[in-house]
Amino acid sequence: MAAEEITKRGVLIADSSPHMAALVAVMLRSLGRKDIREAYDGTKAMVELNRRIFDVLIIDDGLEGLDGVALTRKLRAMTDSPNRSVPVIMMSAAPDAKRIADARDAGVTEFLRKPFAANHLQTRLTSIEANPRGFIETGAYKGPDRRRKIVDVGESERRAGKPEAGTT
Repeated sequence: MAAEEITKRGVLIADSSPHMAALVAVMLRSLGRKDIREAYDGTKAMVELNRRIFDVLIIDDGLEGLDGVALTRKLRAMTDSPNRSVPVIMMSAAPDAKRIADARDAGVTEFLRKPFAANHLQTRLTSIEANPRGFIETGAYKGPDRRRKIVDVGESERRAGKPEAGTT
């Protein structure tokens, strides 16, 4: 048995279709990634995620067992997981606005609509690396900061505070 190569740039692909997972792996290899693992259902993905640290999780929305949204929500809620704050790229063949919002609210970092090309995947990976977002934890949400840009509001553009009692 060959020794397992674990690098700093490890990627886990979770897709029910071995063919799609292999296609994404080929794209990743063409982009220079070498440490790639595949899981074909939610249970196996969770085993991998608890086994070692990954730099990114690429997950299909329609994953068997736990779908992509449910798995992301579960991962974000696991305080003892080494991958709790890992960036998650979700793939979906036919997402509607509600499903995309559900994915965002579950803690998905980026979204890819199938079919996609390697350059689309590279754009998401570059965005994750160039613009890391902090991990937010509130009662209702656990995941990456959903704000994509920081806006500097000057003094003249700030909203006025509530008027104090007795003033008009």
